[in-house]
Amino acid sequence: MTIRILPDNLINQIAAGEVIERPASVVKELVENAIDAGAENIEVGLVGGGKNLIAITDDGKGMSGEELNLAVERHATSKLPDDDLFNIKHLGFRGEALPSIAAVSRMTITTRQKASENAWQLSITGGVKSEMQPAALSRGTNIEVRDLFYATPARLKFLKADSAEAAQCIDIVNRIAMANPHIAFYLTSEGRKRISLNACSGELLEARLKRISEVMGKEFADNSILINASREHIHISGYVSLPTLNKANSLAQYLFVNSRPVRDKLLLGAIKGAYQDVLASNRYPLCALFIDVDPAYVDVNVHPTKAEVRFYDAAAVRGLLVGAIRHGLALGDKVVADTLDLSAFVHDNVPSFNPSQTQTTSVQPQKLSFAEDAYEMKMPEPKLHTLLPPFSATRRVQNPLPELERLYSVKTEESASGVPTDEIGPLGLAKAQFHDTYIISQAEDGIVIIDQHAAHERIVMEKLKSSLASGQKVVTQILLIPEIVDLSASEKENILSQAENLAKMGLVVEEFGQQAVIVREIPALISGADIRRLVMDLAAEIAEWGGEFSLTDKLHHICATIACHGSVRAGRRLNIDEMNRLLRDMEKTEHSGQCNHGRPTYVELKLSDIEKLFARR
Repeated sequence: MTIRILPDNLINQIAAGEVIERPASVVKELVENAIDAGAENIEVGLVGGGKNLIAITDDGKGMSGEELNLAVERHATSKLPDDDLFNIKHLGFRGEALPSIAAVSRMTITTRQKASENAWQLSITGGVKSEMQPAALSRGTNIEVRDLFYATPARLKFLKADSAEAAQCIDIVNRIAMANPHIAFYLTSEGRKRISLNACSGELLEARLKRISEVMGKEFADNSILINASREHIHISGYVSLPTLNKANSLAQYLFVNSRPVRDKLLLGAIKGAYQDVLASNRYPLCALFIDVDPAYVDVNVHPTKAEVRFYDAAAVRGLLVGAIRHGLALGDKVVADTLDLSAFVHDNVPSFNPSQTQTTSVQPQKLSFAEDAYEMKMPEPKLHTLLPPFSATRRVQNPLPELERLYSVKTEESASGVPTDEIGPLGLAKAQFHDTYIISQAEDGIVIIDQHAAHERIVMEKLKSSLASGQKVVTQILLIPEIVDLSASEKENILSQAENLAKMGLVVEEFGQQAVIVREIPALISGADIRRLVMDLAAEIAEWGGEFSLTDKLHHICATIACHGSVRAGRRLNIDEMNRLLRDMEKTEHSGQCNHGRPTYVELKLSDIEKLFARR
């Protein structure tokens, strides 16, 4: 077979397969061109999810007739004046977008420069240009892309439903809009306004927060932490969510390199690593992070879609990103996401009571001798609105006190020793424990509800990490009767492979027979823990690590598992002194606003909010 040069239209279609994957790719390329042209207002219109029509209008500087005729040729661009691929200061630079789009659609471009007498219009169908004609347009550029992929019907079959394609277009416009808050963006799909983002005024960080709030929602803006860090040629700014505000996937993680939206595995991995100790492995934080790097130290020419980048010093970028996020989390470590909906506590109608469903016990004469007269009551007068069930004529009383205590488990008592006023911190003074799980504390301007297990889990975790970081030996407790734990061959091998690391955490494990290990010492912090369950869970986690985790990561995972098993369990009764000691420890502990799995450790109800519930305000 003879070697030959492919025709231009086929070359353009092949290039289009790399650059133009779906309607969202077209929107991305054309909107970025509008930004490079200095536009202040960009409007996008979609029909059929972009498959039938994509119309983009901007008020940028426009093009002359000669520039328009050249712009649709392959590799024609105005964005590399010095031909230096490592000095890229624009979003576009390859000169492939317009010819690639034109090769697989029917495209019409109308453009006018500010000083021109008239606009110019050029139509390209399947890569074939028509004659350029004068047209009417006030200023800027208008591009209409019709019948996308009509020239390559095989590609058209792989597109999703119109609504799904429109959603992708909306997402990419939102991403670009977040990086350019001083530009107004509008998107209409099937005649409905889907995006309406006016230009934001003010300094860049202030404007970005306004735009982020519009795109990601007020909840993120109210529960986010500012990130602002620099090192040599790298600067990172933006916002990350508190650990207690998270999602089941990473779709709400918006990353930008030199104002370019990217999906980079290195950056996504760094974010996950930064939240390692404060978020469950299957949950993801929300973020909008902007990484500005000297163009000489980043390669954006890795892929035609420019969605991937390659850093000259990837370790420096990762280190700065992880450090900046952890520093931000440390500053807000005692804050939980303000996602409590007080309206859920308010009901217009008081729930009705069904006397037949209330737990009652038939009166036994021998048990009522001490209070026979005390419980003698008269039938109350009937009322129209009563919160209590009508008293039954049959002599019945509520369950004995021990049963009530078991069911309702509200325990209050005064501290024998008392707590000095100057020691009471932001979490207030413990007043009660209910359901043997939650502590109610009275703060200066409200009440605080604390999950005792989650709170203690974080305290134990940080103490173990602190001992590890300082090089001190974790205080251990020698078991009077060593615990023997039967394991499978693989589980036993997993545990013994990490025996040295476990010993650093105070868990001394040795081989015992063919299918068991013996635990001789445990960290003193977790005395009373279920050792057998702890060892089995550690074995399962070690099996998942593989070779992806560093030594530090492994030690932190061990810390988290030990802390979880050794913390005060739900169902354990605490006295007031123990509750207050837990609160004071929380106030001294980093990241005490959430447990090791990212769950909140406490919820605060302001007195003003409580007063609203009772119409006192």
